[in-house]
Amino acid sequence: MTTHTEVEVFETTIQKTNSLLKDIDEEMGWGDRRKQAYAGLRAVLHALRDRLPVTEAANFAAQLPMLVRGFYFEGWKPESVPKKMHREEFLEAISQQFTFAVKGGMEELVRGVTRALAKHIDPRALDDIKEELPKDIAALF
Repeated sequence: MTTHTEVEVFETTIQKTNSLLKDIDEEMGWGDRRKQAYAGLRAVLHALRDRLPVTEAANFAAQLPMLVRGFYFEGWKPESVPKKMHREEFLEAISQQFTFAVKGGMEELVRGVTRALAKHIDPRALDDIKEELPKDIAALF
């Protein structure tokens, strides 16, 4: 399905977002499950966003395509972050939003989303967020 908005910035962010979702599909070996890729991306980004300090969450968001940045910030309450959570709590936060079964579980989802993101953002952005996370969560990235 092609969307024509006649506004170049919107066309660009739609293309970048579709490319990212395609890469998640490929990383996870799903074939063509864009809705599932979107749900996985959204769940991982929300858990990450809620675990990061406000400044780091905002700096990371600046790397994301505009459309992805929109759902990254959806429902965010910066006054209540960072939420202190360990690895299992972090993975549970993801599984509450992502209801599909995944071979390898939520850990593999995080790794697949991260591998796909690494193709689309400055690699230093991922290094920066790993420095902000507890070691048990950072190891997922």
